[in-house]
Amino acid sequence: MPELLTLFVVYYGSQYLVTAVSTALFGVPLEVSPFFAGMVALGLVMASYASEVFLAAFRAIAAGQYEAGRALGLQKGKIMRLIILPQLIRLALPGLSNLWLSLMKDTALVSVITLNDLLRQTQVAVSSTRQPFFFYLVACLIYLGLSLLSSIAIGQTRRWASRGMVTR
Repeated sequence: MPELLTLFVVYYGSQYLVTAVSTALFGVPLEVSPFFAGMVALGLVMASYASEVFLAAFRAIAAGQYEAGRALGLQKGKIMRLIILPQLIRLALPGLSNLWLSLMKDTALVSVITLNDLLRQTQVAVSSTRQPFFFYLVACLIYLGLSLLSSIAIGQTRRWASRGMVTR
């Protein structure tokens, strides 16, 4: 399902459900915060993508790694913590970093449910000043800056995860 459709389903669907339940139980309708709905919707979408990344990383680890841990007499928890997880992080990091950058761009979608994010504030500024190029350029530079900071942090994490690796 597209992220925008998921956002609408979570926001309006949860709004309807919470209002109906709170009216039936307490006689007072409650509203769902757009921030909460946006967080849940984007969290669900990104969690589904991240689960696929982790599944692929688990499948990339050879069965011999598990067998080696058992041959050393390690328990399942220690095999996972000492042998599998370090490899899993290294293998999943590229996919997770792509998801992070995608999530950062997808946060602009929450402006359609009246949540005040960067894009919504930019639209308000454009409509009041009639200077679209300037404000959209500033928004673009902010997203670019956040992407650059994220890329630097991801690079540091990648170097940390790859420590001890022998490259030829």
